[in-house]
Amino acid sequence: GISRRKRLKRRRECGIIIEAATGRYGKISRRPCGMEAAYFRRITMKAALVIMAAGLGSRYGGNKQVDGVGPQGEMLMEYSIYDAVRAGFTKVVFIIKPDMRELMDRLWGDRTLITKTGGSLEVCYAMQDFTSIPDYYTIPAGRTKPFGTAHAVLCARPYLSEPFCVINADDYYGVSAYETILQKLLTLKPTGEGAMVGYRLKN
Repeated sequence: GISRRKRLKRRRECGIIIEAATGRYGKISRRPCGMEAAYFRRITMKAALVIMAAGLGSRYGGNKQVDGVGPQGEMLMEYSIYDAVRAGFTKVVFIIKPDMRELMDRLWGDRTLITKTGGSLEVCYAMQDFTSIPDYYTIPAGRTKPFGTAHAVLCARPYLSEPFCVINADDYYGVSAYETILQKLLTLKPTGEGAMVGYRLKN
C-alpha cells in the first residue's frame, strides 16, 4: 500500500493542509481533486442513522426493539449503532412511540460515542405520531396505530439535514452494510436519489 508520508504529500498537492498533531484538516487552499477529494468528503461528511423503533410488536408480545439479546443484555440496535459509528456515521435519530421516551432515556442514558471525525455522536428522538401527517390526508376515524415506514421517516424529517440511512431497530445488518451504504451516500445527488443495500442469499 501507499505509505502515510506519500498519502500526506498527495493530499497537500491537492490543496489540503493537514494538522499532523490531530490528524484533522486545517484549511483548504484550493479545491481537492481525484482520490483526495473522495477521501476528504468521506472523513468530513456527516451522515445520520435513522432507527425505526416505534413498532408495536403485536406478534412478539412486547417492545422487541429494546429486549436484550447480547451477552450483557445488549439490544440489537446497540450493535447497529456501534457498527454504524465504526463505518463513519455521525448522528442517530431514534423514531419512537411517545410513551417510549422515558425508557429510551433510561437505556441510552448519558453514553457518549466518538465518531470517526472525532466528535461525539449526536442523538435525537423523533416521536411517531400524527402531527407529521400532511394536511391533505384524512386520518381514518378511530385509527390510533401509526402508519408504516414512510410515516416513520416523515416524523424524522425535522431532525435531518444530512444524508441518512434508515434501518429497523430489531434487525441485524453487520458493519459492512453500513460501510457500503455510506460510500453510496457520498455519490448521491442532494435530492431525488436513494439506494438500498442488497444481500446475497445462499445455503
